[in-house]
Amino acid sequence: MPSPQTLSEADRRIVAAWAAECADHVLALFEAEAPEDSRPRDAIARLRAFARGELGVREARRGSAAHAAARDVRAPAAAAAARAAAQAASIPHMGAHALGAAAYAAKAAGLAAPDLPQAISKEIRWQLARMPAAARTAVQKLPPVGANSSGPLGPGLLASGLLGTIIRDLQASLTDHPNPLPQETPKPLR
Repeated sequence: MPSPQTLSEADRRIVAAWAAECADHVLALFEAEAPEDSRPRDAIARLRAFARGELGVREARRGSAAHAAARDVRAPAAAAAARAAAQAASIPHMGAHALGAAAYAAKAAGLAAPDLPQAISKEIRWQLARMPAAARTAVQKLPPVGANSSGPLGPGLLASGLLGTIIRDLQASLTDHPNPLPQETPKPLR
């Protein structure tokens, strides 16, 4: 029996388009640090091709080189932006990575604006405003972060610290009411 974090292939294609937009929104933070490194941009492009039905799961997953790109930069905001692309690139395998992509993108926005405590919540609002109804419905099928151990939302990195707080805010915003606005997310630690 597949993990509830997997989602159907159709739902993964739907959330892939939204997650690609979230990762792309902060990609300039990475590219400012590593202008010659196209791995995160390539991962997002492959994910968009997957969302459009142009790539199968196996071909789309080849975009995971963005994880290595995150390790190759020093600036925390740039690394978080690359991790947003890397999480997004993993959606063809498991849909729950869409929340990881959004969380890393929000974290990147916060790290890039350490003097603006509302930067993370502003990024979350931007993400939610661009989430189509079909993506909202698909993401609502995912278990709460930390509640299911069979995927990226299980106990671990995405369920703890700032990333866990961001994902909990995103999930709560999706279930509270149809036009969600997240709670204020704490300012990231440097």
